[in-house]
Amino acid sequence: MPKILKLPGHVADLIAAGEVVERPASVVKELVENAFDASAGGITVEINSGGMTYLRVTDDGCGISPDDAKTAFLRHATSKITGPEGLEAIGTLGFRGEALATIAAVSRIEFYTRECGADRGVNLTLEAGVVTSESAAGCPEGTTVIVRDLFFNTPARLKFLKSDRAEGAAVAAAVLRCALSRPDASVRFIKDGKTEFHTPGDTRVDSAIYSLLGREFLDGLIKANSSDDTVSVDGYVSAPSAARGNRNYQFFFVNGRHIRSKTLQAALEQAYANTLPGGRYPSCALYITIRPGDVDVNVHPAKTEIKFVSDKQVFDCVRYAALGALEQRYADADFPAPSPDIFRQADAPTTPRATVKSSAGGFKSMDADAYRKTYNPGGFKTQVLADKERGVYAPVHDETVGAYETRHRDDDPAPLIADSFRVIGEAMDTYVLIEYGESVWFIDKHAVHERMCFDKLRSEDFEPMPQALITPVICRHGHLNTALLLENAPMLDKLGFTVESLGKDAIAVRRIPSDIAISDAESALSEICAELARGGIEDTARRDNILRKVACKAAIKAGKSSDPAELEEVAKRVVSGEVTHCPHGRPVSYKLTRAALDRSFKRT
Repeated sequence: MPKILKLPGHVADLIAAGEVVERPASVVKELVENAFDASAGGITVEINSGGMTYLRVTDDGCGISPDDAKTAFLRHATSKITGPEGLEAIGTLGFRGEALATIAAVSRIEFYTRECGADRGVNLTLEAGVVTSESAAGCPEGTTVIVRDLFFNTPARLKFLKSDRAEGAAVAAAVLRCALSRPDASVRFIKDGKTEFHTPGDTRVDSAIYSLLGREFLDGLIKANSSDDTVSVDGYVSAPSAARGNRNYQFFFVNGRHIRSKTLQAALEQAYANTLPGGRYPSCALYITIRPGDVDVNVHPAKTEIKFVSDKQVFDCVRYAALGALEQRYADADFPAPSPDIFRQADAPTTPRATVKSSAGGFKSMDADAYRKTYNPGGFKTQVLADKERGVYAPVHDETVGAYETRHRDDDPAPLIADSFRVIGEAMDTYVLIEYGESVWFIDKHAVHERMCFDKLRSEDFEPMPQALITPVICRHGHLNTALLLENAPMLDKLGFTVESLGKDAIAVRRIPSDIAISDAESALSEICAELARGGIEDTARRDNILRKVACKAAIKAGKSSDPAELEEVAKRVVSGEVTHCPHGRPVSYKLTRAALDRSFKRT
């Protein structure tokens, strides 16, 4: 066994840096949180070239004394807690004493700080965590940290960083979350010499939202609040009409800390369970206040995940806040909130399906007799032919009525299948029923068409057939996701999406694939963006995942009636063996043999 040795200090620092500092955005988050802990009322974040070569965070907080300045860059040096009892009720954003030490370990730093009321401050310069100079400085009250050449001494980390645009967008997103977490502090973000946003710091949440996310987003929000003995929730949730195609605009803050929490996410979305259709998500900016002892923030190096003593209590409080906001909205609008009962198909009116009118741009939904009269006014004249050798039954085309035939004629140049089948109809606007040989097949039409679209997209000779939009679709996915989509614009163009930059956090979609409905364009791009954001996937695999997203949006939808030609084409692809599974690997058909049916009816 190799000899066990203690790691050198600088190696341990590099390992610790890897846990806390992943990219420039991580650095900015730690420094801004330190500024908040220093009671700063004004904070300025400035970056150049994505923050790799230069980023600066300046605050007007309490500052650090000259005697403590060097100590602040030692590992596990902090003013936030002094003993184990402090871990039981953490009331600050930073407390591990790792931020400055780990940032310094992988960069070159200039550090200026002056305590409030002090005559002068101090200036330190550090390289790879080592103080190279120290001197008195005439600087403003507060602290300024300039970080240069991030990861200059860890090239392995450097190669995993994305483009300047993507890294800059990640920094912007991090600053935005920090600024939204503290409406009482004025936060300015400057990118490549241009101010991207600036919050007023007037303590009002709506002012911060307006400054950071714009009037359109704010106009779609409604006030929400709820409380019990130990938990209170305050903030805003979106009206159902302002729902989005992704969760990018769900912001949760616990005791002033931005967090990611599936518990809170589920609580919010459960409140909208009977209000939003699938694929649409509510937005929010919710501030949860809880006793420090009832939450553990020390479970993740970056402090973005936490644990609650009572998940259910917090879950209920968030859910009731959202439900109360929705109920109040309907009350203010003077019309009743939707009852869950209206979503139950069993309680739907018993109007015959033949009398249901087609919705705008949709399909008719009718019973079998109306179906035959609509698509074949003369009706189907069917003879059952028995093929003594194969035992296959097929409808015969009646030349007098012009109905389509499912049995291929002798003059077909290249019949798709050797045997005939009969399309019986469509069940639940989802499954195609066919009679084929001595069996009945149930075919998932969406899954089959999804596979057809996927194979088409994947083929080497695929050429997109985009449709130009008279009015572009505007997508607002946030700074980071907008940058990702623009960075991958050439790839999107090959799929039929043409996107252009529109402001700081939005894109204009000028063209979309002809198979995709305009209403699905935003959600399709949102899912593509989520796949791009994952990263770390081999190129071919990531491309296939993206193509699956596009194919799913392009495929005919379950729950919507299809015309006979569509049903027949879907059935042909399955019976011929061309399509056996959807792009996700699920089977597309289920066969019920005559023998099985006979057994079910005790005919054997």
